[in-house]
Amino acid sequence: MKRIRSVVRGVGSYLPRRKLTNQDLEKLVETSHDWIVQRTGIEERHIAEEDETTSVLGIKAAEAALADAGLRADDIDLVICATSTPDYTFPSTATMIQTGIGMTHGAAFDLQAVCTGFVYAVATADKFLQSGSHKRALVVGAETFSRILDWNDRTTCVLFGDGAGAIVLEAQEGEGTSCDRGVLTSHLRSDGRYRDKLYVDGGPGSTKTTGVLKMEGREVFKFAVGMVADVVQDAFKATGTSAEDLKWFVPHQANKRIITASADKLGIAPEKVVITVNKHGNTSAASIPLALDTARKDGRIKDGDLVMIEAIGGGFTWGSALIRW
Repeated sequence: MKRIRSVVRGVGSYLPRRKLTNQDLEKLVETSHDWIVQRTGIEERHIAEEDETTSVLGIKAAEAALADAGLRADDIDLVICATSTPDYTFPSTATMIQTGIGMTHGAAFDLQAVCTGFVYAVATADKFLQSGSHKRALVVGAETFSRILDWNDRTTCVLFGDGAGAIVLEAQEGEGTSCDRGVLTSHLRSDGRYRDKLYVDGGPGSTKTTGVLKMEGREVFKFAVGMVADVVQDAFKATGTSAEDLKWFVPHQANKRIITASADKLGIAPEKVVITVNKHGNTSAASIPLALDTARKDGRIKDGDLVMIEAIGGGFTWGSALIRW
């Protein structure tokens, strides 16, 4: 039975100008390059300057995605921005991206699911396009996590970076099989009982402050490896596919040890795993689109490839989406 699929038309990304290496961090906190690499796989990350707000990063990534798609702002009728670090409490960062790319029609809104935000945003955009209410969606993941870090806390400040990535999704008719191009299935989960494992200790409705990131690293590692399996396996079941059918596995880039452990648990061969955490750090909702753009630009992801994206984030939230490129 024919059905509407959300097909990837273009992908783009943007990283702030400033790089912060592990050697730079050695001068700020008691840590070392070897310690960071051994435990996280991170070698460097990008840090936004004062004039590089989340929307600025998002606009540049969106423009790159539109250029890659061969489309203009007038061709888009929906903008969803996944972010936990908006420019303002309101208006939404998505509306600022909308304005920044010269779009004055359609709808734009933010979505907050922390590191799982991009997966949630892809799933949400897919529902809009499948319904027939919209034709093309710009899905952006953009973060300036450097603004909510305690730079005296060596257990967290070494992990995160800033950046943005975006994809353009277009509604196209498919045959209704797993051979279709586009988003084939998505699966989302959350469990608020784990709030204290990874959170920011502030907000306008509680402390009236921004707050800083707090994390129980060992607990997050344990849950990250254990929880993602169900949503990935659900995706395989829903489409009649398996780990062997995957061309690329593009997980949230939080920690190299989490990525490799998750892939191993799922039976995904190491050579199918896209890893960019070494150069980007953990960029939260921006990490998956940044990795997608990297793998597309260097020739790894090609048209027709079966790509799995997955993530887990504060809340906890977690999810997957299976996409045929």
